[in-house]
Amino acid sequence: MRVTAMYDLQGKMGDAVEWATLHEHLGFDAIHFPEVGRNPFTSLTLAAEHTERIRVGTSVAIAFARSPYVMANLGWDLQEYSGGRLILGLGTQVKGHNERRFSVPWGPPTARLREYIEMMRAVWHTWRTGERPDYEGEYYRYTLDSYVFNPGPIDYPD
Repeated sequence: MRVTAMYDLQGKMGDAVEWATLHEHLGFDAIHFPEVGRNPFTSLTLAAEHTERIRVGTSVAIAFARSPYVMANLGWDLQEYSGGRLILGLGTQVKGHNERRFSVPWGPPTARLREYIEMMRAVWHTWRTGERPDYEGEYYRYTLDSYVFNPGPIDYPD
């Protein structure tokens, strides 16, 4: 069994570091940062920088507020920076928040999230292998990349 804790991002950004190091010292397996009040990826970066063992994750990051390519890039960079400790938790949020807070169109969330993850995996595949992207779905398309945009393979791709 794994033991995790979720951080309340309503506090100061610097508090995430103290909280993360405390939970690592206490023996927790993972810590999660929700997308409420603050951007969870900033807190994740701070936590990863100041810890060595504990896994760091989102709980959850709102998928549709960012393109799958942008999310793939965030995940890739954080996976590398954390030494393979990232847990990327994604969620769809509800129609009202998507349309009126994030200004993105609403669609069938299950099918769209499935495709979102497929495209992220296609991006990672291209970055690992250098192969030309060829992902085309109903909601997302990834058919263009360049060596300039490819960060290259990392030691912890999955």
